[in-house]
Amino acid sequence: AAEQTAAWERIKAEERAAKGDEDTSALAGISRGMPEWQRALKFQQRAARVGFDWPSVDPVFDKLHEELDEVRAEFERPQRDQTRLTDELGDLLFVCVNLARHAKVDVSQALRHANAKFERRFRRMEAFAADDGTRLAALDLDAQDAYWVRAKREER
Repeated sequence: AAEQTAAWERIKAEERAAKGDEDTSALAGISRGMPEWQRALKFQQRAARVGFDWPSVDPVFDKLHEELDEVRAEFERPQRDQTRLTDELGDLLFVCVNLARHAKVDVSQALRHANAKFERRFRRMEAFAADDGTRLAALDLDAQDAYWVRAKREER
């Protein structure tokens, strides 16, 4: 698979050169039309091919903590700068994609699984509330969270 990918990248680079595209960057040709998480993954894969990659997952975890601290700092600012917060959240998400890449986990599949799990548990919370004769929206967060814990426990 790695050889096929490398061959594909060479063919695409040759095609770009034949069309007169002078962009010879390792990042050249990554489509702007794909979802941003896929572009992030492509950037990381291409950079890794030229050696710009962490040798293990440990520095990825360090970077994840660093980016999380920076997001937290932006939230704690008295006058929140939405542009800076967007940048920091973007950095955090970029590192999450990198962590998934190092773990050889498909980002889309992981998100699909997380979405399904959240939906399943949330719907169960709604059912618990209905069984108790109320609507979830009528409850405070503590009561809702108790249903969440119950839904999680029920899955185990």
